[in-house]
Amino acid sequence: MTDQEQTRTPTPIDTIAEEWVDTQLELMPEMHVYLGRPGREGEYADYSPDGAARYAEAAASALRRIEAAEPADDVDRVTKLDLTRELGLEVEKHDAGFEQRDLNVIASPVQGLRDIFDLAPTATTSDWEAIATRLHNLPTAMRGYIETLRSGIHAGNVPAVRQVHEGIAQANKQVASSGFFYTLAQNARAGDTDLPDSLKSDLAKGASEAAAAYGELAVFLEDELAVHAPEQDAVGRDIYSIASRGFLGATVDLDETYEWGVEELRRMVEEQEAIAREIKPGASVAEAIAFLDGDASRKLQGTDALKAWMQETANRAVSELNGTQFDIPEPLRRIECMIAPTQEGGIYYTPPTDDFSRPGRMWWSVPEGVTEFDTWRELTTVYHEGVPGHHLQCGVAIYNSAQLNTWRRNQFVSGHGEGWALYAERLMEQLGYLDDPADRLGMLDGQRMRAARVVLDIGVHLGKQRPDGHGVWTGDYAFEFLGQNVNMNEGFVRFEVNRYLGWPGQAPAYKIGQRIWEQIRDEYKEREGAAFDIKAFHKKALDIGGVGLDTLKTALLG
Repeated sequence: MTDQEQTRTPTPIDTIAEEWVDTQLELMPEMHVYLGRPGREGEYADYSPDGAARYAEAAASALRRIEAAEPADDVDRVTKLDLTRELGLEVEKHDAGFEQRDLNVIASPVQGLRDIFDLAPTATTSDWEAIATRLHNLPTAMRGYIETLRSGIHAGNVPAVRQVHEGIAQANKQVASSGFFYTLAQNARAGDTDLPDSLKSDLAKGASEAAAAYGELAVFLEDELAVHAPEQDAVGRDIYSIASRGFLGATVDLDETYEWGVEELRRMVEEQEAIAREIKPGASVAEAIAFLDGDASRKLQGTDALKAWMQETANRAVSELNGTQFDIPEPLRRIECMIAPTQEGGIYYTPPTDDFSRPGRMWWSVPEGVTEFDTWRELTTVYHEGVPGHHLQCGVAIYNSAQLNTWRRNQFVSGHGEGWALYAERLMEQLGYLDDPADRLGMLDGQRMRAARVVLDIGVHLGKQRPDGHGVWTGDYAFEFLGQNVNMNEGFVRFEVNRYLGWPGQAPAYKIGQRIWEQIRDEYKEREGAAFDIKAFHKKALDIGGVGLDTLKTALLG
């Protein structure tokens, strides 16, 4: 992990992994932007059924190669184990028709075709020329996506109508003259320099084409897909099991996990109620929250203040944790806190490029009309997205080029990544960074929500009995249930539940991932006995990179 560490000689297994990354870059040109690599600027993947088939065929070919390869060392053994898992999953998802029903409110092509612009460089005229090219190419990508959803109609493999209706609403936002594409073109500048008139005109034309493509999507969803979309939100055990394994990188007993989630939620409620009484003697959680909401000293006004507070908090965590709890490499000591150009809600992290020319970034997508923010609610979020959460985790893997191939450095598995981030929140509590009962209440508010998501997500999609004993889970009951377990407004609850209903298996990966991380740590600690060193454990675990949780367990425990 240091610059002085001896560089490992690449092996045939490293070559297979590197060539798989090259294949992904060829088939999904957008990855050039995510990885910060030059080339294929402005291009999109083929979102049609033929494109999905080519990707699955490439994954199957790479799978055969990695299965036949012999590991040269422990690094190879981890790479083989996890790449075999990942490639096998890609083939399995294609065979199950995942791309035919790929429509949700947060992580489907509806969002992805637009989201790529957030990471595209904008410093030079040539950067904006690439953006213009991407705008012109978006309609073809969109028509391929529509063709894939249409193939799902023919196969009887269609997302729930609730997701279709939400997709229509999101698409129509992009069509509006105040939408993202028109705003992007109107505000285009290369730093402090105006762009040539010809390029401005080209951007305006591309913005119109991209907005029109979203209009085509909205019409298709309304006129064709909605008619065939089922009312039932549940995807069923077969699809859910595949999705869960994908997000966790591990196989868990879903029925046992549901029961654990119910118990974990109960424990979170009790812990939160105890802290509420610390904040205000005799207070319920709702009363303690109302008390804190009335404290002007804990509020931020406006997104500028929010951004500045995020940055200050993240910088302080880096400074104080470096050399004490972690050895943070110099390039990782920089993190940028950003207000996202969208207003969809949610906070997320994007990793740095391989050369760290683009740093890791924490993004806050502030919903329209929200201008006030509570620091007690969000302190733990900065630790989750920054250090010691995603920024440290992803950054260490990317920095570790002396030992890890490109695929290992850039792999992100939700259970590993989000599980570590929740683990990191609890770690910061243990280190004294949440000693203020209000900040601990904010952390537990998030932990309670994540426990509730385990119960809700598995409950709805597997048709489990509700924890209150009043029948079987439904999508409609999910809104009531989450509303009882979070202290957020109706818009937040609506977005979150729609996310869970349309993206099965992802939301539980946070809390289940935390559970598995803690189980691995505890077992490792028991095995090491008096020799256990938590700092050394964290270094060893993070140096492995973002593997699936079954792979992580094997790598650390054998």
